Amino acid sequence: MTFRNIATALAMTASLAACGGAGEDQQMGTLLGAVVGGLAGAQVGEGDGQLLAVGVGAVLGALVGGEIGRTMDEMDRQMMAQTTNTALETTTVGTVTEWKNPDTGVTGTVVPLKTFVDPLDANNYCREFQQTVIIGGEEAEAYGTACRQPDGTWQIREA
Repeated sequence: MTFRNIATALAMTASLAACGGAGEDQQMGTLLGAVVGGLAGAQVGEGDGQLLAVGVGAVLGALVGGEIGRTMDEMDRQMMAQTTNTALETTTVGTVTEWKNPDTGVTGTVVPLKTFVDPLDANNYCREFQQTVIIGGEEAEAYGTACRQPDGTWQIREA
């Protein structure tokens, strides 16, 4: 299952590591996915077409986010977040950084696609990246942009 242009749904799911049980993870994933999907849909078309795109984006985002939140445990999300940070921080464009949770069998990759000067702060850099997660043989793919903050951390930006 490949999902393109649900910009940061997968990346934002990494921030769910602090959440409690699986039910909360699924709810948070659904909510974040719907918001991100709606934002992505808002970038498409005009007028009634744009409203339809927002609705479709929100529904698809909710489905993807809910599924990821339901099936990824806390360790999966921590491994994905750590790998994303490592890939953004230390690898060159096109380098594939992999992770695998041997307990759940969930695997993933992070690939930086482009590095550029932050349009909001010329003293910092941003990186476009692709994340792929494979859960139970099903593949989900997302693209995102993260920008380095003054404190050295990376912040995911919405499309």
